[in-house]
Amino acid sequence: MSNLNLHHLRLFRAVAHDGTLTGAARTLNLSQSALSTQIRTLEASLGQDLFERRGRSLILTEAGRIALDHAESIFRTAEDLTATLRESGGGRRALRVGALATLSRNFQIKLLQPLIGRRDVEVVLRSGSQADLLRGLEAMALDMVLTNLSPARDTVSRYIVQRLSEQRVSLIGTPARVGTPPRTLIDLLSSEPLILPTPETALRTGFDALLSRLGVSPQIAAEADDMAMLRLLARQDAGLAVIPPIVVQDELSDGILTEAALLDGIEEAFFVVTLDRRFPNPLVAELLG
Repeated sequence: MSNLNLHHLRLFRAVAHDGTLTGAARTLNLSQSALSTQIRTLEASLGQDLFERRGRSLILTEAGRIALDHAESIFRTAEDLTATLRESGGGRRALRVGALATLSRNFQIKLLQPLIGRRDVEVVLRSGSQADLLRGLEAMALDMVLTNLSPARDTVSRYIVQRLSEQRVSLIGTPARVGTPPRTLIDLLSSEPLILPTPETALRTGFDALLSRLGVSPQIAAEADDMAMLRLLARQDAGLAVIPPIVVQDELSDGILTEAALLDGIEEAFFVVTLDRRFPNPLVAELLG
């Protein structure tokens, strides 16, 4: 480690950003052989391979991605130091979180709250489809993925899936639609239009099973695979929404919406997916305990 210096890191960062020795050497005005030698020196000093070759491209290894994160932090701090001695200039760590696009925002904020606003932590949030997020996790562009869909696993899978919590699910609507005094669940399901998750969701599967047990044929006003859209439709009084109360906690507190009935036996599960890594981000363990 005594041979590690900023010059090595600067060259490594250029190669990591370009993805090829040829392009990085051209940008740095160095010969390709000289650049290659410097990278090998850095790898020797760290005791880790930082790249793997795929055709003409150089792909970061797990150690390489960690080294790049630290290199970016080092150069960002150096740039700040030249301008000011602001306290926020260095020592910050990043946690890259992917969340299913349809996942409750309230749940995400509640989970990440311990890290949000800390001076030494930058939380980077990205949303997308399950497949895109898992690809980002495998490429180590994400440290963790939040989802309500547990990914399939097999004997060679590197996924670590933890069940974070289960949220109860209720029928929720405007006070005018719910009415007073309280009505029975069967009366609500039979007489009021319903706002439902789409059929491919686990939540909808459980709800359809409940309807079958009760012998109720519902009037469906709308279907959506996005919790934010279910929340908006409930606010617009399109019907009674089948939704976890955590999604509309602010509306419930303000009296804009009210809980008409708890749907016993139906829960939405939330999972966090990480990768079995040699160098896990310590912020993940800190967050999940």
